[in-house]
Amino acid sequence: MLWNASKIKGYTVVATDGEIGTVSDLLFDDQSWHIRWLVVDAGTWFTDRRVLLPTSTLGHANAENETFSVKLTRQQVKDSPDVDTQRPVSRQAERDIYHYYGWSPYWGVGLYSGGYGSGMTAPTPVMVPPPDTSRVEAEAMEAQHRRDDPNLRSVDTVVGYYIKATDGDIGHIEDMLIEESDWSIHYLVIDTKNWWPGKKVLILPSSAQDINWDDKTVSVDVSRDKVKNSPVYDESTIVDRDYENQFGAYYNDSDPRMRRLG
Repeated sequence: MLWNASKIKGYTVVATDGEIGTVSDLLFDDQSWHIRWLVVDAGTWFTDRRVLLPTSTLGHANAENETFSVKLTRQQVKDSPDVDTQRPVSRQAERDIYHYYGWSPYWGVGLYSGGYGSGMTAPTPVMVPPPDTSRVEAEAMEAQHRRDDPNLRSVDTVVGYYIKATDGDIGHIEDMLIEESDWSIHYLVIDTKNWWPGKKVLILPSSAQDINWDDKTVSVDVSRDKVKNSPVYDESTIVDRDYENQFGAYYNDSDPRMRRLG
């Protein structure tokens, strides 16, 4: 099932013992195009505070009630590490949250962003390095931890970025379609109204060759005409296997990115 990122915002997050807050943003990895974190505005319950929750903690969404269940208590969330969500999130901040909950991070082993892992592995003997080596490695790690995660981006920020085709501008990102099963960004919803009024189309994130954060643009490896003549999309469109087969056929079945759509 595909969700509109815009509609996930505003969903209420419910812990095992009550409501926590509402989803105000989503953070994604611009290399894998997976949603990694939900930014939850918990101000109503936790004194004007926003918290990060990994997508792996979420149960299925209840579209009727617009809620997400989360397998945590309110107190657990309340006591989680503080993160300034108005700034780029550092890898160290991510580590702190995973460490607090006792899970392996998505870039490690154990818990994976698409579901729960046992987190139980056989102990591995550890070779203790010489003291000087340990100090150097610790300093290097600390320097790395101080840097922001360069690939973690806000959906709120990227929506509105202009799309640059191989031969010129083509529109802007209006929304993203997210696969429920693994929180991958399945499609970018592109509004081309500045060129072809009223038309919206879908583009694969894997088409993106470059994201320019200064110019607020995303360059894709398709031409304007290719985008212009692609299958029309609107909110009433059901993106089912038939639609994806049509989409895949149009963008060339021989493209390895499209084979999974056939």
